Amino acid sequence: FSLGRPFGFPTPSVNVAVVFSGPAYQTEIKGRLSRENFMDLPLEVNPITVLVNNTNPRALLTRICDTLSTNRVHGMVFEDSIGSEAVAQILDFISTQTAVPIVGISGGSAVVLPYKSEGSNFLQLGSSIEQQINGMFKVMEEYNWDSFVVITSLYPGYETYVDYIKSFTDTSYFMWDLQDVLSFDMSADSLNDIRARRLLQQIDSQVLLVYCSHEEAQYLFSLATEAGLVGPGYIWIIPSMAVGNPDIPPPDSFPVGLISIITDRWRMSLRKRVRDGVAIVVKGVKSFRKQRGFVPEVHSDCHNPVKTSATNDTLFRHMLNVTWEHNDFSFNSNGYLVNPAMIVITLDRERQWDKVGTYEMGILQMRYPVWPRFGSYLEPVSDYRHLTVATLEERPFVIVESVDPVTGTCVSNTVPCRRQSNKTETIVGHTEPYTKLCCKGFCIDILKKLSRTIKFSYDLYLVTNGKHGKLVRGIWNGMIGEVFYKRADMAIGSLTINEERSEIIDFSVPFVETGISVMVARSNGTVSPSAFLEPYSPAVWVMMFVMCLTVVAITVFVFEYCSPVGYNRSLVSAKDPGGPTFTIGKSVWLLWGIVFNNSVPIENPKGTTSKIMVLVWAFFAVIFLASYTANLAAFMIQEQYIDTVSGLSDKKFQKPQEQYPPFRFGTVPNGSTERNIRSNYPEMHSHMVKYNQKGVEDALNSLKTGKLDAFIYDAAVLNYMAGKDEGCKLVTIGSGKVFATTGYGIALQKDSRWKRPIDLALLQFLADGDTQKLQT
Repeated sequence: FSLGRPFGFPTPSVNVAVVFSGPAYQTEIKGRLSRENFMDLPLEVNPITVLVNNTNPRALLTRICDTLSTNRVHGMVFEDSIGSEAVAQILDFISTQTAVPIVGISGGSAVVLPYKSEGSNFLQLGSSIEQQINGMFKVMEEYNWDSFVVITSLYPGYETYVDYIKSFTDTSYFMWDLQDVLSFDMSADSLNDIRARRLLQQIDSQVLLVYCSHEEAQYLFSLATEAGLVGPGYIWIIPSMAVGNPDIPPPDSFPVGLISIITDRWRMSLRKRVRDGVAIVVKGVKSFRKQRGFVPEVHSDCHNPVKTSATNDTLFRHMLNVTWEHNDFSFNSNGYLVNPAMIVITLDRERQWDKVGTYEMGILQMRYPVWPRFGSYLEPVSDYRHLTVATLEERPFVIVESVDPVTGTCVSNTVPCRRQSNKTETIVGHTEPYTKLCCKGFCIDILKKLSRTIKFSYDLYLVTNGKHGKLVRGIWNGMIGEVFYKRADMAIGSLTINEERSEIIDFSVPFVETGISVMVARSNGTVSPSAFLEPYSPAVWVMMFVMCLTVVAITVFVFEYCSPVGYNRSLVSAKDPGGPTFTIGKSVWLLWGIVFNNSVPIENPKGTTSKIMVLVWAFFAVIFLASYTANLAAFMIQEQYIDTVSGLSDKKFQKPQEQYPPFRFGTVPNGSTERNIRSNYPEMHSHMVKYNQKGVEDALNSLKTGKLDAFIYDAAVLNYMAGKDEGCKLVTIGSGKVFATTGYGIALQKDSRWKRPIDLALLQFLADGDTQKLQT
């Protein structure tokens, strides 16, 4: 560059060459660009339209160099669409020789130019292969696709692609399993076909990452179809260059469900992309002019390379941080956008590229479920290697959490799951009647391990029409109903194996031993204000002081009144002149004083019969007070105690009304526990119905607040809840004593082809101690 005009001169124009090499020019631009196309830019723009043919490199180089020398170009904007990689490499060379900044506006060359020439002034609005790989792994992490194979052609940059993937997996906290890397020539040739088929037949992974060109991808997918590696059971992920032009229908060999990550600029019109590229050049020139006071003149001789100096790259430096129309065009030292906005696309059943997610600034937001094989909610899936799995929240076996509020994704130890919602949610421009959640827990760990061991993928959802499963008016609900009516291939959770369920579905071998247990609460040791009354029931107190005392007082009075040695039927005066009278009130006062052993002024009866009656009352009062005092100590000095229950046949369960107060116990309805009690103890079941709880958490709160005396449920769940209870207020009787022992199993459709593989895998987990490790 050389010095330009100072500020005293009129505002200069900026010469920008706009290079077109693709077919989009004929359909969208249709003619040469003019100054009127860029009137809203801060400086006057003189656009120079250049049409090049990328089939002749020599003619291309001559055409560009002539344009630079003739028009004194300040910057160049290039439509680097897919297929123009050769043009991009020549332009990169020219930018190095002349120091003319070049802006690639379509991103097609970003993948194949991972390393530019030294001194290159090539800026690209697309995403680099490293950035696309980061997005690919975000998608794989979201769906727990941890095991994969890499397939590459010998296309330039494939070694960089493989090296970056290996570096990424080695340094990531996520447990990636790179099974193999297959690199081979993907040109149509009989020898290549034989080798390629042999390599593809060795693949034993469902997730395949591919690096190749658009033409090579057609060849690869044709061979993969012959090898049986396409279909809903396989997940293919390709870079943007293999997609080609997303606006053009893909080749017939591309499989439905194919995934790619591309720049979000693909839906923009070519005019809009050109305008953004020109704006970056103009804003850079304006920034340079504002700082230096002049507009730089360019070196435009391709035959005499410019010498590198601080001045030569000044305009390029001013173009590295540009904001235009609220868009951040910041570039890194390699000329790529620092935070490119990318989108996740998939090939749908209509063979159209469908936007299903966005990836920007390291944050992935996905529409879920997105892959065409999943179908709509509860729709049967035809793919035999992809299973629809129903589950139910119940800690610690299945724990449900919300997605990350910022990213909308699940953390690494959870898997996405969905729950049907009454409202519709709009995610990535798509409306779905579901709520996306994240599931984890022991059963989810078992499911993930099974999927890796016996090679299947799955779609997990939470049942909303019941609990575990109960027959209601001839219709099964819950997880059992989902499997029985073939809305789900499998159900996993705290699902107890019993005879009634086994008649309509198949169960795997048990992977957790369980049964029925009883949970009670410890007494908290506090003394209630009415504790002094607790030694006797309200009925005893009423009988004592309302019935007994009154009857005895009347009896004593009658005996004394009728006695000739007593008051001799006189309420006015006694036998001795001036003696006191003996009324019924004095009789009651006498008996009260004897009961409480208090030395108060009293008047004793004179008659023998009434005296004997008073002695009997006194003897009774001694027994009453002794019994009361002994029990009062136990009730007033409370220590923590546990209600002792020996089992389901205990008298407290079988005859709860005979207890004082009546024994209150319940369970969660619609489960195997309730069914077991209803079948074997009908009277016990009829009593507990009014104390049944909505869920385990509600039952625990009822125990702690004293609304429930005992909670009957699955032993495995109760033992976990007792272990994590704060303050250890809840305990299971007999240190986890179990009745009606059974186990949790995985529910499968009758005669399912998956039963034997799952049984063998679960038995292997038990033998290797993997199940015990997951439990702890």
